[in-house]
Amino acid sequence: MEFAEFADHVAAIESLDGDIERCERVADLLDVASGDLGTVVRLLLGRVFPAHQSTTLDIGPRRCYEALARAAGHNVDGDDVEARVASEGDVGRVAEQLDLGGQQGLGAFGAGDREALSVATVADRLETLAKTEGEGSEQTKGDILFDLFNRTDPLEARYLARLVLEEMRIGVGEGTIRDATASAFDVPVEAIESALQVSNDYGLVAETARDDGVDALTEVSLAVGRPVQAMLAQTGAVGDAIESWGEVVVERKYDGARVQAHYDGDSVRLYSRNMEDVTAPLPEVVAGVEASLDVPAILDGEVVAVDDGGPLPFQEVLRRFRRKHDIARARENVEVRFHAFDCLHADGTDLLSQSLVDRHGRLTELVDAGDHVDTADPVVSDDPDEVAELEAEALEAGHEGIMLKNPESAYTPGKRGQNWLKRKPDVETLDCVVTGAEWGEGRRASLLGSFELSVRDGDGYATVGKVATGITDEELDRLTALLEEKIRAEDGAEVTIEPGVVFEVGYEEIQESTTYSSGYALRFPRFLGVREDKDPGDADPLDRLESLADTQ
Repeated sequence: MEFAEFADHVAAIESLDGDIERCERVADLLDVASGDLGTVVRLLLGRVFPAHQSTTLDIGPRRCYEALARAAGHNVDGDDVEARVASEGDVGRVAEQLDLGGQQGLGAFGAGDREALSVATVADRLETLAKTEGEGSEQTKGDILFDLFNRTDPLEARYLARLVLEEMRIGVGEGTIRDATASAFDVPVEAIESALQVSNDYGLVAETARDDGVDALTEVSLAVGRPVQAMLAQTGAVGDAIESWGEVVVERKYDGARVQAHYDGDSVRLYSRNMEDVTAPLPEVVAGVEASLDVPAILDGEVVAVDDGGPLPFQEVLRRFRRKHDIARARENVEVRFHAFDCLHADGTDLLSQSLVDRHGRLTELVDAGDHVDTADPVVSDDPDEVAELEAEALEAGHEGIMLKNPESAYTPGKRGQNWLKRKPDVETLDCVVTGAEWGEGRRASLLGSFELSVRDGDGYATVGKVATGITDEELDRLTALLEEKIRAEDGAEVTIEPGVVFEVGYEEIQESTTYSSGYALRFPRFLGVREDKDPGDADPLDRLESLADTQ
């Protein structure tokens, strides 16, 4: 498929307001995608790689602006493009308005070559860009981007620019792709959903549905080394859980980072909650899992920082996750332990559909606890007083609280349903997306000092306040470095930030407010830390904010 044809389809999809009409147009595109189907599906979602791969383009806005300026000619520079994006609010629309193409003699691959781009070529060049590293890599990446932009017509440029920054913004989410795949290839949505749960690869599932139908979809299974989304919990009450399920499985709630361990019988790979490969910074967990297993398996659990056997705060875990160099020294400063609490796959058999009790039984059979690895020690109870005692013990041991789980529940990747509930006795916290900030004053003039917080609201974000309390000078340095690359526009001291960083924030109260677009404001918000294990899509939604406001 030519990229121009893809762009025409996407423009038509973007122009629609209704979900049903949009889904129909996506189905039409999938039907004609032919050999590019898997790639087309990923591009519609703003991805070059499947969600389960940790590879990213890692192209900052500035590099994209400079490549656009280079393709636009001598009268445009990166600052010009940045200013236009700040005014327009959409890099795609700006790219569409630039007079791209025809630049020659600039040392790029195929400079000036106006041969039509194909979807496969775009994907291939972006994959090459993502894999480029080492000496001279920055120049090579710039050349690849220039070459691509230099070969686009205006509509192609709109969507290529958005793809480069991984922000398609066309109203197509994973649910749309799921439903459109079912419609395009006449298979039940339930079969698509089931295959997606175990593969987390929308392109693969679309190809399977088209080529082999519903029977093949039922055969899609977990693959060791291919992470899936974690099953999620929501807050809940002990009495309601016991009333609903009869009895509950009670586990300790660790103040750590969610990790999925994949052992193929020879080696271990570790993946974070957002499916990034975190094998390298956690060598003792790798060694512990290898020593504890005899057969291939996929384990779900939590990595916790410990000191003399007791848990340390979550931020200590992140110190290990962030470390890319001198890991041996990091191990001396922060020791970690993997608490496995679920088993998704064991020795060639997927366990997702089995009950929690059966999965945990398989877990304890498989895992030989040892250094840096152990298994959860759940208690099944129908007594609220016993649950309260278990919660008190967990808190006394330094943990966050307890988890309440339905003993008969299946494991549903990516779902935040009623079968796993979390109990926290302290003041509630919110995971908020940073969408803006303000530069400081005086000696902090070069640092971002106040941060705008937002919750998820559909495909966008709704503001809920600003936080500046609880942040040390050292943390301000780190937060500024983390967010400066994501600045999209500036107006005096105020900056607009591309959503990409999640803060955990405590607060005293939620108040109704017309100041912020959510309709609420956090009273006395306090910065607790960066949730580097979470993407913006994992941040708290507006309906949770509303629920907390109603029940506080």
